[in-house]
Amino acid sequence: MTHEREYSGDYPDKTLYIPGPTEVREDVIESMAQPMFGHRMDRMTDLYTTIVEDTKDFLGTDNEVMILTASGTEFWEASTLNLVDENILVPTCGSFSERHANVAERLGKSVDRLEYEWGQAVKPEDVREALETSDTDYDVVACVMNESSTGVRNPIEEVGDVVAEYPDTYFVVDAVSALGGDHVDIDAHGIDVIFASTQKAFAMPPGLAVCVVSDDAYERELEKDSASWYGGFQRALDYYDRKGQTHSTPAIPIMLAYRQQMKHMLDEGHAARARRHREMAEYTREWAREHFDLYPEAGYESQTVSCIENTQDIDVAATIEEVSERYDMVFSNGYGDIGEETFRIGHMGEHTVESIRTLTDAIEDVADL
Repeated sequence: MTHEREYSGDYPDKTLYIPGPTEVREDVIESMAQPMFGHRMDRMTDLYTTIVEDTKDFLGTDNEVMILTASGTEFWEASTLNLVDENILVPTCGSFSERHANVAERLGKSVDRLEYEWGQAVKPEDVREALETSDTDYDVVACVMNESSTGVRNPIEEVGDVVAEYPDTYFVVDAVSALGGDHVDIDAHGIDVIFASTQKAFAMPPGLAVCVVSDDAYERELEKDSASWYGGFQRALDYYDRKGQTHSTPAIPIMLAYRQQMKHMLDEGHAARARRHREMAEYTREWAREHFDLYPEAGYESQTVSCIENTQDIDVAATIEEVSERYDMVFSNGYGDIGEETFRIGHMGEHTVESIRTLTDAIEDVADL
């Protein structure tokens, strides 16, 4: 049983290299400390329309954008309720893709899994075969872009091109730990719904979920007898169209932080931000190959989270603890059943190659590499 522990506020600052939350700029944090205002005031309209339109500009999409107070998990649930009548195909290759399938099952949907071993990537040709040979007409194919439990980056662009050949099947992408740090052309690859959380590659505080919705997905929801109440596309997007606000009271301070961080993201640009993340990923992979090995299938490594195979059999938990105590840096153990077999480094958000090198130097020191 969990016992109450008082929050003292007296904790050392730790630099975060975990798969989220990640580091947040000081001016973004400071932007939250403004006097409160009403969520139905003109000031709120100015704020919300700014962050929605800035997000469209940053992502280079003509599709609609929803920003709601939630984690990305909200849009696992909402996209399933909004688009799936009965049947959904979910390629699973790690913990979060499996969880997406579990969510759909809990919502009473019929789920077919296209299963891969952990560390393997989803293959477009397998998705094509499943769609061609199945007797089931799938309402949705749901794929994770960045499987942060294993460090796999799935080829969602190619999967989207396959699904686009089936006009009655919608393509939903969980990009929670990738969007904002790994470039994807949403409109060009038939992605009907793609969503993320702000505490990952967007480098903002936790509390908001971002979802991009195609016109086809919006129209699909209109045809259904039921949909998500909170995350309903029609409800959120129609309210935005009429009022320029959210339908329910949002986390206003986090949206103020969003506005400030989006200025930085627009200044850097989507392509340049993705290039910086790619450089961090390449450095981390090179370091991992020198001292350990990489867990994900070759050629499908994540651009935002490296999952490193513990070939030297170091004590992962003890190493994480000592790096935290001695260097005030925090990286992550492996996920679930591969907790001691692997460890993970989040190179996302506002980190650079230089800041990642500071962490790997600390790991080398502590683990005597």
